[in-house]
Amino acid sequence: MISPKIQDAINAQINAEFWSAYLYLSMGMHFESEGCAGIANWFRVQFKEEQAHAEIFINYLLSRGGKVELKPIAEVPTKWKSPLDAFEATLAHEEKVTAMINSIYALAEAEHDYATRGKLDWFVAEQVEEEETAQGLIDRLKMIGKDGLALYMLDNELAARVYNVPAPLATKE
Repeated sequence: MISPKIQDAINAQINAEFWSAYLYLSMGMHFESEGCAGIANWFRVQFKEEQAHAEIFINYLLSRGGKVELKPIAEVPTKWKSPLDAFEATLAHEEKVTAMINSIYALAEAEHDYATRGKLDWFVAEQVEEEETAQGLIDRLKMIGKDGLALYMLDNELAARVYNVPAPLATKE
């Protein structure tokens, strides 16, 4: 059985993951309307990943006898000045998510809940990847600057991104 403190923290994380999904869907819709289909695709894939993260937490909480409590999702922004602005917002958001994951990890350690800590190891590694990817795109967009051809090439590259089911869900299907 999972402790009430861990259950509450994971439920808050589930809400945060769904909010993240909604944010990335909003970003995707914004860039779709701006004619950047590749960037839109990148964010749509990110939307699916965040939904999957929520599902992983849901499955884990249920497997430990916990109760999932879905809460309303707060409003998300709908406009960004540029792709660079959106990816800077993405990095800032992923850093907040990392801090939340780290807080749950610390709580699991304090409560000697090694099963939860073990489950969170995957998320810790995932957050390193999320931040690294966002930072890499920021760096590339800064190099691109106002070069329309370079932005067009990056947009085409991002159009090739595909969703892959995360390992913790791949075994559930």
